[in-house]
Amino acid sequence: MEPFENVVQRYGAIVLRVCRAVVGPVDADDAWSETFLAALRVYPELDPGANVEAWLVTIAHRKAIDVHRRAARRPVPTETLPDRGTTDPDPTDRDAELWQQLAALPDKQRLTVAYHHVAGLPHREVAAIVGGTEAAARRSAADGIAALRRVRAPRTKGS
Repeated sequence: MEPFENVVQRYGAIVLRVCRAVVGPVDADDAWSETFLAALRVYPELDPGANVEAWLVTIAHRKAIDVHRRAARRPVPTETLPDRGTTDPDPTDRDAELWQQLAALPDKQRLTVAYHHVAGLPHREVAAIVGGTEAAARRSAADGIAALRRVRAPRTKGS
C-alpha cells in the first residue's frame, strides 16, 4: 500500500473540490482536513484493491455534510436580545393563540415542550416525568416546537 502522504497529494485537490461543492469555499478547508484525518485512521485497514478515490470522495461528502450541519447550529450574532420570558403569573393573556396551539399538540409533544421549553427542565428530567428515554424526550420536544413553528409561520410572516 502506498504511503498516505502520496494519497493526500494525489487526491487532495479532488477532495477539496467535493468539499467546496457541498459547503462552499469558506468551510471547505475544515471539511478537507476532517476528511483526511478520518481517512488516516482507517487507511492502514483499507482493502488493497479498494478504489481509494471513491473511498475518499465518500468520506469527503460525509465530512462536508457534518461541517454544514455544525455551521447551521452556530449562534448568529444579533443586535438585540430576544425577550427572555415574563414574570407574569398568567402568560396566557399575552398570547392566547400560542397557548391554544400548544394545547392542540399531541400529549407527549405538549408535555415535553412544556416541561423543557416552558419550565426549563433538562431532557433527562423530562424523560423521567413523561416516561421514555432522554433521546425520545428530546425528539418529542423538537417535534412539538417544529409543529408550533409550522402553525405560526403564516401568521408571523404576514405580520
